[in-house]
Amino acid sequence: METTSTDNKPTEGGHCGSLFHSSRVQGTLILVLILLAAFLFAETIKSLKEYRYVGGGIAPSNAITVSGEGEAFAVPDTAEFTFSIMEEAATAAEVQDAATAVANDAIKALVEQGIEEKDIKTVAYSLYPKYEWQQQTTCARYPCPGKQVQVGFKLDQSVSVKVRDLDRAGELLELVTEKGVSSVSGLTFTIADEDTIKAEARKQAIDDAQAKAEKLAGDLGVALVRIVGFHESDGYRPVAYLARDSAEMAFGMGGGDEGVQSPAVPAGENRVVSNVNITYEIR
Repeated sequence: METTSTDNKPTEGGHCGSLFHSSRVQGTLILVLILLAAFLFAETIKSLKEYRYVGGGIAPSNAITVSGEGEAFAVPDTAEFTFSIMEEAATAAEVQDAATAVANDAIKALVEQGIEEKDIKTVAYSLYPKYEWQQQTTCARYPCPGKQVQVGFKLDQSVSVKVRDLDRAGELLELVTEKGVSSVSGLTFTIADEDTIKAEARKQAIDDAQAKAEKLAGDLGVALVRIVGFHESDGYRPVAYLARDSAEMAFGMGGGDEGVQSPAVPAGENRVVSNVNITYEIR
């Protein structure tokens, strides 16, 4: 009697199907993992960007805001002023030549007195046509008709000068006035290392706000958790002004008279103010 045996091994077609199915599953898993990694990376970058800001992305339900003020004083070590040139002429070339001649004379005189060229710069330059309203000399009715007529050109130029020796500020103001500039204005006194003074004023303002916040929290019976908002604004510094008319009076109607002293320009002290607003989360 013949015996029939059954072979339990998978056929060749079934084996290939299993491999194909396994490859598809692996590919899908790899794709899912890649997408998940990309999502987590994007969320991490977003969180890092928000972390740069105090309280970024935080919207506490309970918060208090307090203000603080601090100030610091320092003796200025640098002066700056601006001289302006205003010229009129029939043509653009003529008005430019006239303004250039005055500007060059003033700049040359400053350089000869030790002002470096890097401390002299043009901050404004405007060239535009000049118009006048002209009416007809004879007409049969009133008012007589007329029209705008171009009669020439005007040029305005402003040059900023930085003076690093304050003792010579008045002398240099007189010097540029003698060179025929139209006005001298915007005299200000600054501090070269102003960041240090600002930092001192800001520290006082923050300490002031912190003390107020602790006092207010005690009165309210709450606890300060963390800072979730910060804003700072700088204070105002007064600016001195010297117009041409007053300059000519100080310098003897155009300067040049012997025995007339240069105007005194005391620098005094600069007051730097910092005002801050700090928001605290409370509980």
